[in-house]
Amino acid sequence: MDEPKRNIFQKGKDFWNKCIRVFKVSRKPTKEEVKQVSKVSALGILAIGLIGFIIGLLYVLIFT
Repeated sequence: MDEPKRNIFQKGKDFWNKCIRVFKVSRKPTKEEVKQVSKVSALGILAIGLIGFIIGLLYVLIFT
């Protein structure tokens, strides 16, 4: 541990500088990117819901 202990203000300043760096390289997504992410998210939600429904159905059929 060669690095001296940093106080909370130095840690906060480092975090803020990292946030600024991320905001500088980020960009607004295009409409096509938003559509694609929305489609993939919707498919994921539907898949998880379907899996949950099947598990619930199997539970009712087996244990009832």
